[in-house]
Amino acid sequence: MNPAAPAFPRRRSRAALLLLALASPAAADEGIAFFEQRIRPVLVAHCHECHSAESAKLKGGLRLDTRAGWQRGGDSGLPAIVPGQPDESPLIQAVRHTDPDFAMPPRKPRLPDAVIADLVTWVRLGAPDPRTGDAGPARRADRSWWSLQPLAREFAHDSIDGFIAARLAERNLRPAPPAGPHALIRRMSYDVTGLPPTAEEVAAFTTAFAADPAAATAALADRLLASPRYGERWGRHWLDVVRFGESNGFERNFIIDDLWPFRDWVIRSLNADRPFDRFITEHLAGDVLGRDQPDTEVGSAFLVAGPYDDVGNQDPAAKAAIRAATLDDVVSTTAGAFLGLTVGCARCHHHKFDPIPTEDYYRVRAAFEGVEHGRRVIATAEQRAEFAAATRELNAELAGLNREIDALDRAIDLRAKASLAERTFPRPKMDPVGTEEPFAEVEARHVRFIIRNNTEVPGRATPRPRGRLATRGGGRLTEFEVWSVDGRNVALAAHGGRAEGARGAVAEDFPEAYGPQLCIDGAHGEQWFIGQPAELTLTFARPERIHRIAFRNSKDRGRPEGQAQGATPCEYEVQVSLDGQDWRTVASSADREPWSERVGLERLRPEVITPAEEEQLAGLERQRARVQARLNQVPKLPQVWAGKFSQPAEPTRVHKGGDPARPGDPVAPSSLEVLAGVLPGYALPPDAPEGERRLALARWITAEGNPLTPRVLANRVWQHHFGTGIVDTPSDFGFLGGAPSHPELLDFLARRLLHHGWRLKPLHREILLSRTYRQSAAHRPEAAALDRDSRLLWRYPPRRLGAEELRDTLLAVTGQLRLEPMGGPGFRLYRYTQNNVSTYFPLDAPGPETYRRAVYHQNARASVVDVLSDFDLPDIAFAAPRRASTTTPLQALTLLNHRFTLDLAAAFAARLTGPDPVGDAYAVALQRPPSAAERAGAQRLVADHGLAAFARALLNASELLYLD
Repeated sequence: MNPAAPAFPRRRSRAALLLLALASPAAADEGIAFFEQRIRPVLVAHCHECHSAESAKLKGGLRLDTRAGWQRGGDSGLPAIVPGQPDESPLIQAVRHTDPDFAMPPRKPRLPDAVIADLVTWVRLGAPDPRTGDAGPARRADRSWWSLQPLAREFAHDSIDGFIAARLAERNLRPAPPAGPHALIRRMSYDVTGLPPTAEEVAAFTTAFAADPAAATAALADRLLASPRYGERWGRHWLDVVRFGESNGFERNFIIDDLWPFRDWVIRSLNADRPFDRFITEHLAGDVLGRDQPDTEVGSAFLVAGPYDDVGNQDPAAKAAIRAATLDDVVSTTAGAFLGLTVGCARCHHHKFDPIPTEDYYRVRAAFEGVEHGRRVIATAEQRAEFAAATRELNAELAGLNREIDALDRAIDLRAKASLAERTFPRPKMDPVGTEEPFAEVEARHVRFIIRNNTEVPGRATPRPRGRLATRGGGRLTEFEVWSVDGRNVALAAHGGRAEGARGAVAEDFPEAYGPQLCIDGAHGEQWFIGQPAELTLTFARPERIHRIAFRNSKDRGRPEGQAQGATPCEYEVQVSLDGQDWRTVASSADREPWSERVGLERLRPEVITPAEEEQLAGLERQRARVQARLNQVPKLPQVWAGKFSQPAEPTRVHKGGDPARPGDPVAPSSLEVLAGVLPGYALPPDAPEGERRLALARWITAEGNPLTPRVLANRVWQHHFGTGIVDTPSDFGFLGGAPSHPELLDFLARRLLHHGWRLKPLHREILLSRTYRQSAAHRPEAAALDRDSRLLWRYPPRRLGAEELRDTLLAVTGQLRLEPMGGPGFRLYRYTQNNVSTYFPLDAPGPETYRRAVYHQNARASVVDVLSDFDLPDIAFAAPRRASTTTPLQALTLLNHRFTLDLAAAFAARLTGPDPVGDAYAVALQRPPSAAERAGAQRLVADHGLAAFARALLNASELLYLD
């Protein structure tokens, strides 16, 4: 015994005494008694209303009326109670009100301390609970979910067909007989290349197939997979998955003209059969892996290929929200494209349906904190060196000239500053909300407002004017008034006034926008954007006696001056004339207090500069212009919209409720807990270098033991061969996603993909040569009654051509498709205009310059493109892992009557110059001869309406548009 200890016994708490009691043989009974006396009444009184089978609406997916209920937990995926550990138990944290956002009971006072102490004691005792019953129907997945398990290593079958046959047998179904050579070559050609076979190719294959079907089919698959058209077809599939779009979306939706190198890189990579683990890594960290290697570095353009809001909101809260939404796009697309997880649903709270905690979302976000949208130079080391050599001396010369000019400007400014300090100005500075200039009464029919300078706009540099009488555009005015002595605004258009002046902005879709006439409309909304020369000339209906002018640059008379819309003229002259030839100045800003020191120095500059200094400055400016012109002639290094990267200044924090204004605990860049126990994780320090964060995430996604990535990829390959994936929600392998129709087959395909070193072409080949793929599409009512959509593949599922396939087919069969050159800047099927926002007008009559493969179309977000949009081209505001397939009247009308179809029908008819135009047309379009009835009908149509009408009808044939 410690001699320093007191002699009297310690008082023990009730909890301690109970714990000692439970060490006895009767411990279990006493624990149950404690639960019945102290705990069950509390749960019934305070918890069952929201967390029991009798709840009108079960809150948070948590039941507390059974032991199984709290053991399973709610939407967070965590047990509500950790027996023996009250401090780690979410239930105890909730009743203690540890987190105000997680306080229980909600919207009610905290439970009494004694009640909370009983709950803590109960948990510390191991949470004895005699209640039976289940936890209710599963509302979410846990870590035992099928897609989160390791890939199987042993299989009941050694081929695709074995798995398919076994599932068919379970439903008493049988596969269809083999497809004929005509159907097979059309099917395979479209699936692999997105283009129809030629009549000659069909004839050659039919002959080879008759001699040896297996060898002919294998040779066909090899030929198609080696075609450069393969990359164009499958590249389009992948661009849908990664939400590739060539405008930024949102309010302004400006076009992006330098993202096409990423599209071309995708096509080249697929044609080269680049291992997909490397392909994925280059998406996330190509700039890290391949500095000065454009064919690697450009892959990271994936990060900024999605929409982002560039409105430049200066409000800190709005700015943070925009930034959070921008990174959410990157996080959600990364998780969906590569892992098939809806991680974005964990941004505001733990995932409601999958075992993804909120922290997982922010672990991924931490990898992307340094990503900014924008363009950067992507060039080889040799290109950079050549450019540096070509510009080094010119840049040095330019820098020297700039130093001379700056030194001379500073000397002049010093004298101007001294002069300004000695001046006093009788009138206040002009006011953007409203400025008046009175002058002596004068008769005039014309007024000219000459603008010498404008107010500053925060965050925007203001160039220095050159020349004593220079004018400066760039400002704005909402209204300009000229007042007669009898109190009329004679400048108003309503009174016969006219306004002339250069515009600094043009809106192609609204020719009147930004014009000077807006200054005399009597309204306070639209503005004149002042161009160069910066002069406003007003002409009245007749000569008037005038005595003052007024102007403003505020859309609201009550708007504070700091809220003026853009720069406002602040240095000016007012001139008048009767005939428009002889002008005299009647007012100016010369005696007003300057708007700012800069404006004041520029006002006084002509007074203090010497003729010698003017001559010297003019000479230096001429030299600088010559050097700059030579620099401009040096070919620029290529730039790509591939993002810019910088080291994050602050650690990533959980946003409570997804709100950036409510930062929570910091989160370091690390792997997702959702795969803990299946795949070794990683954790980087909070200040890890920016590039290492993305590279570590990429390597974890493509790690050997990650079961999600190969499953998701194998499913995407299967999807585009059979129309539907084994999992029909290709970017969601979670609880709300589709159940796999053939789970063992999916793992088998994933293993085959890994066996082939992550290369897609060998996997394509296995699928293309399988009996399942080569079977007929013939319909059987008895089989359709059991499996309407042929998910079990009792036949090959027929399908309509996709948007790009359809357009490419029309061009191909009419002889108008231009396959070369591949790549490069895309073509547009719209007219693009840009003002503050962008407008996309569909072309009514697209010309031959647009007759390229549709994958090279410059797809802008929120734009409607005739033919393509009609046939379900997705709007790439979001990823489109599975396209819709609709049937609408507009599709038939467009295909029959659009100028595109009519032009191609005429071109098709022009090809039919042989003795048998009907037979030639069928051979080219459908790769078969016409039947006797078809030939007779076609000949009657040609005789009555001409070849062009027949060609137009054939381009609308269902057989052309559908595959079986």
